[in-house]
Amino acid sequence: MEREFDGLTTICSDEWARVNAIVHEAIALPPAQRDVFLEHACEGNTVLLQLVRSLMISDAATLGGIESVRPSEITTGPIPSSDPRRDLLKTVEISLPRGLTSAQTLEIQVLLRHRLQIVTLIGLFGALLFNLVRLVQVDSTHVDVWRTVVPGWAYVAGLMVIVVLLNRRQPHTLPQLRWFEALVFGLSTVYFVGETYKPLFIGAAWLIEYSHRPPAEMSILARQPGVFWMTVIIIYGTFIPSTGRRCAAVTLTMSLAPLVTITVAGLKEPSISSWALFLFVTELTLWLAVAVAIAIYGSHKITVLREEALAARRLGQYQLRQRLAQGSMGDVYLAEHLLLKRPCAVKVIRPERAGDARTLERFLREVQITATLTHPNTIQVFDYGRAGDGTAYYAMEYLPGLNLEEMVARHGPLSPPRVVFLLRQLCGALAEAHAVGLIHRDIKPGNVIVCARGGQHDVAKLLDFGLVRLAAPDASGAALSQAGLILGTPAYMAPEQASGTRPLDARSDIYSLGALAYFLLTGQPPFVRASIVETLAAHMTEPAIPVRHVNPASPADLDEVVMRSLAKDPERRFPDVASLERALELCGSSGEWTEADAVAWWSVAVNVPSSA
Repeated sequence: MEREFDGLTTICSDEWARVNAIVHEAIALPPAQRDVFLEHACEGNTVLLQLVRSLMISDAATLGGIESVRPSEITTGPIPSSDPRRDLLKTVEISLPRGLTSAQTLEIQVLLRHRLQIVTLIGLFGALLFNLVRLVQVDSTHVDVWRTVVPGWAYVAGLMVIVVLLNRRQPHTLPQLRWFEALVFGLSTVYFVGETYKPLFIGAAWLIEYSHRPPAEMSILARQPGVFWMTVIIIYGTFIPSTGRRCAAVTLTMSLAPLVTITVAGLKEPSISSWALFLFVTELTLWLAVAVAIAIYGSHKITVLREEALAARRLGQYQLRQRLAQGSMGDVYLAEHLLLKRPCAVKVIRPERAGDARTLERFLREVQITATLTHPNTIQVFDYGRAGDGTAYYAMEYLPGLNLEEMVARHGPLSPPRVVFLLRQLCGALAEAHAVGLIHRDIKPGNVIVCARGGQHDVAKLLDFGLVRLAAPDASGAALSQAGLILGTPAYMAPEQASGTRPLDARSDIYSLGALAYFLLTGQPPFVRASIVETLAAHMTEPAIPVRHVNPASPADLDEVVMRSLAKDPERRFPDVASLERALELCGSSGEWTEADAVAWWSVAVNVPSSA
């Protein structure tokens, strides 16, 4: 996975493909969106995150574009001394974990660090309290300072150093975390062996004393160290993420440490009979054997459950990371292609609806229709598939940004120039769909994401063609549409769509686009009513209040375009989106929103979530 060339860590080509894809994607985003995107794309892996950021800084410094960093330069030899990235990577001094291609290994890496932090903190406070009590007893009980107090506080100091190292912001690879694991439990084993040895052979010398008692009492004596070691071993097996084989090696080593120490010390003590020593060691061995068996079994079962949970979040070639949104038919997840290592959004039919043949057919139709559209303002579909359990899904481009509903909720109504800028893009996307006879039927703020693509800011992307309808459907299409005649979002629904009594055409989408424009300019849809029925009735019968009456800053010409789009009679609306786009172009505010304005807006936007 890794090789060393002239002191620099090199990355194999498949891992570089992932890094390269993330850097490309991040460079295309405005600065305000990059941190959120990188957190999602790097899945919380601080090593990968720092590497991506370092390459982005290097790319900006050299002005050569990310293409100037070729995989061959990373995998086949040292980076040339003249390359400015050399000093940067030396400064960063990070390498990708060996298991980076495995989502399971990434999860183990995060989990192991978290668990080690917990274990060391608990161990530190426990040891600190125990040794404080012992320190108080020094004068009253004449405790041997060098054999008791000093080792105890040395153990506390060691744990304190490990706690500090584990809680630093510096990233740790999985091998480094395994070394921390070995250090924590190795140091603890040595200390615990001493704490087991001292009461048996020093001071009270219990083992020597009990050796003169009936043999049955050996089992009673062995229970104290047995229960203690049993607890420590089981905690390791069930709390520290590991494979069964690794757990077996560690726990067997831990269990052998006290057994060997007691056996050797007992054989050297002439006052202890061999039979008494045998009984004691046998009893202790039984306790430790039970502990090791429980630890190995627990570790194995936890590993299996983790693998099953990971597999449950996998659909075909896609690993689901987290849910981004919920739709009428299914959920949208942030995912990653297992081979390309590129983030994407995956839409999945809800499990409770997966058995509905009509829903599956409509879902498949959405995929097929969306995949035929190539306009840059329409979301791009990459793939479609069915899982073994029948779950249907499709993968589309991942769009870090804000949908229009989030944007208005966070920042208030948009300026008229920006509204015109965004609406003209949506007109282009709808023009392509309408040209092939497709009616969207669910245009609303939540179905439009504004993001940065290809270095351009404020790119509007039209989503969710789940309710799309053919303008002249065949028998199959008509059957599907009957189940969805009144489907859509009431606040943005055309009167003919709300009534369900008239055929729909491109002008229905124009009405919804006008309702969307109304929302962007005023912060509310044209009709706000107490119930869905009242809202639908208002769309069918009531005239909308002019935009300027709600927002006096809206120019008259744009107000006229919006109100014409909201006409009850389709004949009074714009005949097509091309006509609407031309009317928007003629508005006085058209062209006033520039790329510089978009860059400035996104540079000050804070806490931008990722949508899809």
